[in-house]
Amino acid sequence: MKIRTSMIIVAGVLALAACNKKTPAENNAAAVESNASNEAANVTAAGENTAGNIMNSAENKASAVKNETKNEAAAIKNEGKNEAAAVKNMAATENKTK
Repeated sequence: MKIRTSMIIVAGVLALAACNKKTPAENNAAAVESNASNEAANVTAAGENTAGNIMNSAENKASAVKNETKNEAAAIKNEGKNEAAAVKNMAATENKTK
């Protein structure tokens, strides 16, 4: 029984070895192809990350300019309100003194 089991295991191992018909050159070629594919994917990902970073930076700069413009406009508006209030106060003071 042990001899029969051993023979079946040996036959199985030989069958598996026979199925692996790739030569070392074919294995090397497959490895090179796989590495090239991985490198291409890495380059693509890096490019997409860089593009995303550039877009985010541009959006941040645009937001900063927009905020600066809003702040400047608010300052001008407040200055106008203050000048108008000063003119009203001066007019009210002149009317009281007359």
